[in-house]
Amino acid sequence: MSFSRFFSFQRLWAVITKEFIQIKRDRVTFAIIIGIPLMQLILFGYAINSNPKHLPTIAIDADNSYFSRAFLQGLKNTAYFDFDSHPYTEAQADHEMRTSNTMFIINIPSYFSHDLIRGLRPDILLTADATEAMAAANSIAAANTVASQVFNRDLTGELSSLKNTPPPFQLRIHARYNPELISQFNIVPGLLGVVLTMTMVVITALAITRERERGTMEFLLATPVRPLEVILGKVVPYIIVGYIQVTLILMLSIFLFHIPAQGSIWLLFFSALPFIFANLAVGIMFSTLASNQLQATQSSFFYFLPSILLSGFMFPFFGMPKWAQMIGRILPLTYFLRITRGILLKGNTLATTWPNIWPIMVFMVIVLMIGVSYYHRTLD
Repeated sequence: MSFSRFFSFQRLWAVITKEFIQIKRDRVTFAIIIGIPLMQLILFGYAINSNPKHLPTIAIDADNSYFSRAFLQGLKNTAYFDFDSHPYTEAQADHEMRTSNTMFIINIPSYFSHDLIRGLRPDILLTADATEAMAAANSIAAANTVASQVFNRDLTGELSSLKNTPPPFQLRIHARYNPELISQFNIVPGLLGVVLTMTMVVITALAITRERERGTMEFLLATPVRPLEVILGKVVPYIIVGYIQVTLILMLSIFLFHIPAQGSIWLLFFSALPFIFANLAVGIMFSTLASNQLQATQSSFFYFLPSILLSGFMFPFFGMPKWAQMIGRILPLTYFLRITRGILLKGNTLATTWPNIWPIMVFMVIVLMIGVSYYHRTLD
């Protein structure tokens, strides 16, 4: 009995060749095979940094003396702190921190150098946005090192006695919004946006491609319903589903993980609407570009990866290179993370939340217009 009756390398090779041809013809699958590994390599290799540096910092130097400038320069030399050259009042600096535009505020009192040279150990206040617990911890450690060594060369002659321990001034740390640097306070509010992103995009993309696969698209084509009406009719049920998810995650966050709800829950519900709609719009766009449900699901990975990695969910946003931050500023999840953490941890109001709401709305309108345009072409 011939072995070839049971197994043939020639027949095996024919099947393998056929499968490669199928992969090559399926452009979406081929793009995922090549694109996803490349995207992961670039994002993890260049954009992700677990020890972020060059973090935005505001210095309020009321003393403006040689010693105060030397301390600020010492902080800058650590590479953890990037100072904003624009002068700020304390109220303006507080607003910048609440809107997540700065991570640190350094207050140097007007009597700093006067008390320093008299051995009175004046205070310098370093306020850190501790919602980014990992970034804050490393930077605070660097600041403490600077505080203990920065004036060793300058304190000579009659001032040499000030070099003895303790240091000639006290660096007081205020870890704001998350004093104990609890990592769950950073992750759990962010999960609200991540879950909505993953579910809203996929279920909407599948909803419209399902119409095409079942052959009901022709029925829609024969009706007087406009493309925008079809799309809105399909997304409204999923908006309700999105709000159910928001409610469940908020309840678990507050009662299971003890996340402090400092701000208005109703404001968070209001802010969630444009974010849910924006992700539904992305799903609509993917559904119009895909020919079946599998392609729609596969295409969504090209949106998930940068959203999760470049939004500030897994790694500090300001620790990424500038080009990665530019991409992150396009993504709705970046702003929704600031909204959820701002409302839950900082107690932000509508006035301080609005700068993070309108970019989501702009994204939503642009993507929805693209999706409606492609859907109209599909009907034609």
